[in-house]
Amino acid sequence: MSARLLAALTRQNITAPNRVQSESIPALLDGRDVVMQSPTGSGKTLAYLIPLLEHIKPGNPGPRALIVAPTRELAIQVDAVFKSLDSQLRAALLYGGVGYHTQTTALKRGADVVIGTPGRILDMVERRLVSLSRVEYLVLDEADEMLDAGFAHDVERIIGLTYSTQTVLASATIPDWVKTMIAKHLNDPVTIRLVAEGPSLLEHGLVRTDSGLKLRLLSDILRQHRGTIVFGRTKHGVKKLNRDLQRLGHRSVELQGNMAQNAREIVMQTFRSERADVLVATNVAARGLDISHVGLIVNYDLPDPAEAMTHRIGRTARNGSAGRAVTFLTHEDHEKWAKLRRQGAPALRTIDAAELSRQGGWLYIEDSTLTAPPAAAGMRSTGRRRRGVRGRGPRPVYRQAV
Repeated sequence: MSARLLAALTRQNITAPNRVQSESIPALLDGRDVVMQSPTGSGKTLAYLIPLLEHIKPGNPGPRALIVAPTRELAIQVDAVFKSLDSQLRAALLYGGVGYHTQTTALKRGADVVIGTPGRILDMVERRLVSLSRVEYLVLDEADEMLDAGFAHDVERIIGLTYSTQTVLASATIPDWVKTMIAKHLNDPVTIRLVAEGPSLLEHGLVRTDSGLKLRLLSDILRQHRGTIVFGRTKHGVKKLNRDLQRLGHRSVELQGNMAQNAREIVMQTFRSERADVLVATNVAARGLDISHVGLIVNYDLPDPAEAMTHRIGRTARNGSAGRAVTFLTHEDHEKWAKLRRQGAPALRTIDAAELSRQGGWLYIEDSTLTAPPAAAGMRSTGRRRRGVRGRGPRPVYRQAV
């Protein structure tokens, strides 16, 4: 690699490639198409950016590289990683929900690299502000979502506007149906499929409860954890849940698709800077976001499909750090949970919600029928007490009565 790029990596204490990078970068430097499937937080962004920076040289008409992401937040994050590598290439970041002036100016100055979401990229093409005919290096980040029904039409149009590109598909999950798209759009690709090695750093358990008690149980859990993402199913549900958590005294913020882009950016900055302890979100936050202090994921509502769970819980236990995830299951959820299991969702053991903060791990209970927060579920105190949170006084530690 160039001395400039090596220096930028060294400043970030990146001195050697990890496994996904060491297996994909040589193939990409050789000009091969690559399908890159590896766990969330495993370093895929650097794996495709480093060859991009080595291939594309400044000063030629562009853009020469195009990175397409499914969400605004992921596009912004990729742009931040790109800037951290201190290249001499000029980038234009394109996403909807905001005005055109800044993005138009970046394109008119001349962009070597375009990073953006499908809708705004095509919008700029239709406005004749950018042409994709010179693109040599195309990345579809979170490729399974990019090629799914919601984005497939726009992504196919984008691919059709490029010629003879080297193409990279990157995701934590590559379902079988994506293979048809791979055969259609990629040329003899190198497939890199990595699974997590060694003991898992993610503890993931199932908490059984009643729908009327979920909020109280969630509140109890959140009082013992900071840096938590809580996933809901719908935009309206996320908005209501965030309002309820704030009413209960939690420093929570919401992220969902009906919000204006500037509001979404403020939310992400507030959570990243730890001025909020809880991010309540739809699946818009499930893809690619890297927030280092997230230690707990709560699936307040079950995801759909099973791959969404992989991406949700992938927001923690990243880059060698430990993390925890909790999936709530009510009586009404059993049919949906059975369907998710058939789709490949992991088998989870039931955990005692009262032990979510017990040092040294969680107490696992097979076939637990816990249906209420500890104080209301026939629990008895162990006699131990733990330091309270934010001045609320000590809290008893409970175990399920035997």
